[in-house]
This record gives sequence, C-alpha cells and structure tokens, in this order.
Amino acid sequence: MNINIQAVKFTMDEEQKAYALKKFERIQYAKDLITDVLCNIKLDKKFIYECTVNFKGGTAHVSTEDYDFNAGVNKLMDVLDQKVKKEKDKIQTKK
Repeated sequence: MNINIQAVKFTMDEEQKAYALKKFERIQYAKDLITDVLCNIKLDKKFIYECTVNFKGGTAHVSTEDYDFNAGVNKLMDVLDQKVKKEKDKIQTKK
C-alpha cells in the first residue's frame, strides 16, 4: 500500500506529516485490497482534505474540512475507515 500526502497552498511540517502518516496506519487491515492512497490537504481559510483510495477493482473518494489540522485528519480517517470497511465487505461478498 502506497500512501502519498501532498500539501497545497501551505508547507506541511514534519510533525504534521508524521501525524497524518500515523493516522493512515488505521486502515492497514485492508492493505491487501488497497493499491495506493492519494491525499491532498489544501489550506484555504480552513484545511480541506481530499483523499482518493485505489482498491484492486475500484476507487473511492472522500473529503472533509476543518479549521484544525489534527482534528481534520481525525475526521478524514473516520470517514475513510468507514469507506474502506464498506469496500472490503463489498469485495468479500463478490467472492
């Protein structure tokens, strides 16, 4: 599973990047289904998080926004975790 996090219109420091990568460990249970994760974090008065997850046989897109970086990452991971679980269940029922 390849994770790519990009900052748009701001410079993400090492602490923020480490925090985001640590939170992405939450979806490690589906690493055999996920090929890569592309996450763009944009600062435009508030942080806007857009994340695209490429599964073997599908793609999911989630987005959230928040004024606080860490709270926004947590919110994104809550939504992303639900999406990954749903996709994993869908793939398992096809088998």
